[in-house]
Amino acid sequence: MSTDILLESGTNELEIMEFTIAGDSFGINVAKVTEIMQYKPVRKMPHSHASIEGVFKPRDKIITVFDLAKYLGFPPCENNSRDVLMITGFNNLNVAFHVHAVEGIHRIKWSDIEKPDSTVYGGDESVATGIAKIGDRLITIVDFEKIVSDINPETGIQLTELESLGPRERSGKPVITADDSTFLRKTITGALKTAGYTNIKSFSDGKEIWDFLLSARDRCIEKDLPIETEVAAVISDIEMPMMDGHHLTKLIKDDKVLRKVPVILFSSLIDEPMRVKGEKLGANAQLSKPEIGNLVATLDKHIL
Repeated sequence: MSTDILLESGTNELEIMEFTIAGDSFGINVAKVTEIMQYKPVRKMPHSHASIEGVFKPRDKIITVFDLAKYLGFPPCENNSRDVLMITGFNNLNVAFHVHAVEGIHRIKWSDIEKPDSTVYGGDESVATGIAKIGDRLITIVDFEKIVSDINPETGIQLTELESLGPRERSGKPVITADDSTFLRKTITGALKTAGYTNIKSFSDGKEIWDFLLSARDRCIEKDLPIETEVAAVISDIEMPMMDGHHLTKLIKDDKVLRKVPVILFSSLIDEPMRVKGEKLGANAQLSKPEIGNLVATLDKHIL
């Protein structure tokens, strides 16, 4: 089963694939899934992480298989006849996740996905970025980037990339960021501060950032100030509950005051189809995580 679902740009909708582990329902953005295959034994790798099941080569690429049940602390499936491998593509990586069953695909609005309570779901350590209700089931949207980064930290944001930028001056220009992952929000904010940006406001979803932008716009209009005194640039993820980065970009670029603000989409989903979407919506730049050095250099180009 291959996936080839492409939603219209800026509609604030997504397709989620529902899968189960030990009977519990979880979800992944279909845009991250390249193929679904029936489970097959894989070649184990010595001295690998406990949650790495092994590798296999379905065609021309060797793909690492993560045992998602083991990572999440669930027991293995007693009857693995429905087990599948979800092959994914994000952050310029191709990895497979072993899950117990795929139940189907649902088209929903980002506004229908609620943010999980940080106390209940583990705060920085949480792998849940949202909760969606489909019928009588609650589906936990999983932060696959965090899982991969936990298992192999070298695939995550590397602050050492900032060293190549050389000596830097400090900047107090206001930079607004949005990412639904608590871990990534703190990492990106820390990286920007390390790079010399001292005035950063961070939000957990597109709706929060949009509400702030509207307030900032109204303050600037009231005081007859340019918008860049409140917002010099917006850095946004694409996948976020309540409002995604594409819809946020559309709203910004449709507003006669806010459209002047550079919008940088920083997402694990940036590929050619996504890049075309972002360009149509007016994004000023689109960068793939985890290229933090490139993000800082792009931010410099747009506001310094």
